[in-house]
Amino acid sequence: MSSVAVHCLPSGAADARRLAARLGLPVQGITIHQFPDGEIKVTVSDAAPTSIIYASLDRPNDKLIALLFAAEALRRGGAKRLVLLAPYLCYMRQDAAFHPGEAISQQAIGRLLTATFDRVITVDAHLHRTSDIRMVFPGIEADNLSAMPAIADALAGIDPATVVAGPDEESRPWVSALAALLGLGHVVGRKTRRGDRSVEIDFAGQIAMAGRPILLVDDIVSSGGTLMTCAQTLRAAGAVTIDAVITHALFPPDMIEEFARAGIRSIRSTSSVAHPTNAIPLDRVLADALQGELA
Repeated sequence: MSSVAVHCLPSGAADARRLAARLGLPVQGITIHQFPDGEIKVTVSDAAPTSIIYASLDRPNDKLIALLFAAEALRRGGAKRLVLLAPYLCYMRQDAAFHPGEAISQQAIGRLLTATFDRVITVDAHLHRTSDIRMVFPGIEADNLSAMPAIADALAGIDPATVVAGPDEESRPWVSALAALLGLGHVVGRKTRRGDRSVEIDFAGQIAMAGRPILLVDDIVSSGGTLMTCAQTLRAAGAVTIDAVITHALFPPDMIEEFARAGIRSIRSTSSVAHPTNAIPLDRVLADALQGELA
């Protein structure tokens, strides 16, 4: 039996198999049976001393329960080290209680996974005011990988006149990192929220964008409102084309047409979450992070 093995939830089987093949590791599916009342039974294959669970945590609630059950079975089956490889990590956005009585989901999920795993690996976690992912998972190893090298590889040969743009200050880390890798100029919008569903984005006083192609970059797109407002603002500023790249595509696929109407010519995402816009595999980024587990 191999000393290291990859286990995967059904939703991530294709990506897990591709990654395991790259690393030369066996891959085993985690079987989930749902009873009529909604409860589940989870079954794993033989545990390796180091067991890596591949599970991207979009639509997370049922997956979190399955993870807990799989981890219990693997530990009892002899796993000495459990690694969670979650290209998308859920519940990181709520890192403070903004109104009385609100749960701080980042802290709750952090405690849950810290008690279950020895290492957590994710990509472009949306941490807001948390400066280091190790603050979310105190006492265990934690890695927040950047998807920007993979995105830069996919964009090799991009028009050098392109301006990399982000919708707001929160996007600055991704925008500046990708612009540096591609040798391009970049801008970040100033976002003003007018209501629950209304935002304004201003790029005044930055690089002139008239007559230039624009590459919009963000980590997560779920509702898509900010991205569309950003595109409309850029189009009004004279951008000749607007393309978008994102790490985590959480929006409904039928919104692609709405993005097009807002002026976005194309939208590409990484393989962190299964989605029709997936065009940028994260295999090399994830494999590099796992090399230490193979030693």
